[in-house]
Amino acid sequence: MAHEKNHDYHILTPSLYPFIGSVGAFIMLFGAVQWMHGSGPWLFLIGLVAVLYTMFGWWLETVKENKAGDHTPVVMIGLRYGFILFIMSEVMFFSAWFWTFFKHAMYPMGPESPGVDGQWPPAGIETFDPWHLPLINTLILLCSGAAATWAHHALVHEENRQDMKWGLMLAIGLGIVFTLFQAYEYSHAAFGFSGNIYGATFFMATGFHGAHVIIGTIFLFVCLLRVYAGDFTAKSHVGFEMAAWYWHFVDVVWLFLFAAVYIWGG
Repeated sequence: MAHEKNHDYHILTPSLYPFIGSVGAFIMLFGAVQWMHGSGPWLFLIGLVAVLYTMFGWWLETVKENKAGDHTPVVMIGLRYGFILFIMSEVMFFSAWFWTFFKHAMYPMGPESPGVDGQWPPAGIETFDPWHLPLINTLILLCSGAAATWAHHALVHEENRQDMKWGLMLAIGLGIVFTLFQAYEYSHAAFGFSGNIYGATFFMATGFHGAHVIIGTIFLFVCLLRVYAGDFTAKSHVGFEMAAWYWHFVDVVWLFLFAAVYIWGG
């Protein structure tokens, strides 16, 4: 009786995952810097494997905690607040790329902008037509977000797991199509990553967004697997809820990229 739980909080058992994840992230960062200096990618890949192992194992423990009934309403509030803080950090991450793009577009001169010579885009840069493939990709991603919303509505308001599966499959499929189209676009770019500030900021901003699309697609795919495994109910689906939030964040970032980089910046 002295050890009986009489509160709504979940006391975590000691875990090595925070330590492994921290060491792996440091090795990955250090390895990336060494890779850029010509030392090869192996140290970076070792850190990446450690980070991926931490993500898989730690989130698997979280799923098990949910199945064991440890995710009380109080715990789920904490998980949501934590994820909101993560989204806010992502907003600041992308704000840095928008800031550098706007800065060089509005003040295209100075020693940090070699070759720009007061012109934006720099002379010789042939930008993408925003009303062709970029517009198609915008519609694809918006439709994918609508499919994720359909899946959420089917679970929470109708408790229709079959429609939830179809919504997730559609969202995942459209996310894959978006990634393939962006790869096709990159392969036909008339400018490169190096040699000019326009190409550097374009590929960093849109490339990091593309990485987030891939991560979000995997996030939704894991949710689909969990649906088939019988997870998620109308009252307990915080994992899927976070996946939907992340996917909508990816949608919004792309709308800003489309408007700022493709239309205004071109």
